[in-house]
Amino acid sequence: MSTFWTSVAALVPSIGVGVLFYFAMRFIIRADRNERANLARLDAEEDAREAAVTASKEPGVTP
Repeated sequence: MSTFWTSVAALVPSIGVGVLFYFAMRFIIRADRNERANLARLDAEEDAREAAVTASKEPGVTP
């Protein structure tokens, strides 16, 4: 039975590092996904704002 607990003690640090790696990667991927969504939203707002400015200008008038 002593061999069993020695084996478990040898595996615990590797499992712990694996769990930490999983959560770190999960956090990084979610942060990237949220950042890309926010950037897309900001780009869409900016495009809409530019389209509104362009549409409100009189045709044939150059700035």
